[in-house]
Order: sequence, then C-alpha cells, then structure tokens
Amino acid sequence: MDVKTGLFYVFSTILLVAAFRVITARNPVHAVLFLVLAFFQAAMVWMLLKVEFLAISLVLVYVGAVMVLFLFVVMMLDVEVDSLREGFWKHFPLAAVVGVLIVLEMSAVLMGGFRVSDEPSVVPVLGQAAVEVSNTRELGKLLYTQYLYPLEVAAAILLVGMIAAIALTLRSRKDVKALDPTDQVRVKSADRLRIVKMKSTLTAPAAEAVETVVKENQA
Repeated sequence: MDVKTGLFYVFSTILLVAAFRVITARNPVHAVLFLVLAFFQAAMVWMLLKVEFLAISLVLVYVGAVMVLFLFVVMMLDVEVDSLREGFWKHFPLAAVVGVLIVLEMSAVLMGGFRVSDEPSVVPVLGQAAVEVSNTRELGKLLYTQYLYPLEVAAAILLVGMIAAIALTLRSRKDVKALDPTDQVRVKSADRLRIVKMKSTLTAPAAEAVETVVKENQA
C-alpha cells in the first residue's frame, strides 16, 4: 500500500464517520460542524484525485459561505430539538425505504468497479517541448468556450434568485423605527433647536403646597 492509498482510506473513514454523526448528533450546531468536517475530507479526496478546482470550490463555496451562514442561522434561531424529534417514528418507515434504495443504488455503482487512469502530467507536442496540463485551465477553457451558453443561463438564474430573495425580504414594517437618510440630509438647525421664553423667577410648586398645608394646620 502506497502513501496515496493510505491517505485515501484515512480521509474516507473520517468522511464516513462525520457523515454518520451529521444525522445522529442531537445538537444542530454539532451536526453542522460535522458536516463541515465531511466537506473538508471530501475536498481532500478530490485533491488526491487531482481535481484541484472542485476541491477548492467545495471549501470556498460550501464551507466558507453556505455552512458558515447556516451555522449562524442555527445559533440565532435557537432551535428546539425536542419539538423536532416529535413524530420521528411516524416517518421512520418511509425514511428507511428511501435509505435502503439509496444504499442499493450506491452498491450497484460500486460493484461495477471504477476505471482509474493516471492523469498525464505532460503532453508531448511535435516539434515543441512538453507542456504541462492544468485541470483548472482546461476546465476554464471548456466553461468559457463549449459551455458558455449554459454558464450564462446559470448566472442569470442565480441573479434572478438573488433579486427575488431581496425583494421578498425587503419590506416596510410598522413596528420598526427607521430613519430616512433623505430627511437626515435635509434637516435644518431650526428643526433641531427650539428656543422657549420663560420667566426668570418662578415659585416652586412644592413650596407653595407646603405653605398651603402649614396655613391649614394653623387654622
């Protein structure tokens, strides 16, 4: 067994354990952290397969953005675990059937075997020196040449989804006291300060009340 095979078994074992803990952890925060660990291990497996672009994308997109945001949402919502576990055994038969089907499909794929071929590190060119192959560069050429139209469609769909999310959440609420920046810019000194004319000397109301009580007692 070489070093690459040993690392593959180590990463795969940690990945399976982390994925199992995602669905068995009682605390939602712990489940999210185990999911982050699973993503890291999957990225390392892809690195062993020399798919650097997918590995880096997995870490940046899912671990760096989606999972961090999801972790903040879970911690802010303070999810009640007991209420979520109600009715677990009610839906357990359907979940068990779906799980068995997934296991059978994965077993059918794994039993077929994998065709592993070594990736060429250099490409000989007639009359020229050998040129090194970059997975990221080749993937970029395919995305921006052969698959340019699907890429633009996907970008447009993501843009529409982002605008729709902002439009749905950006609404005026009556219970929120917000200031209008336009009114703040147009404010004048007369709106901020008001001069009130008052008498120089005034008798305190408390003193008048005390004098009245004293006179009543004397009477």
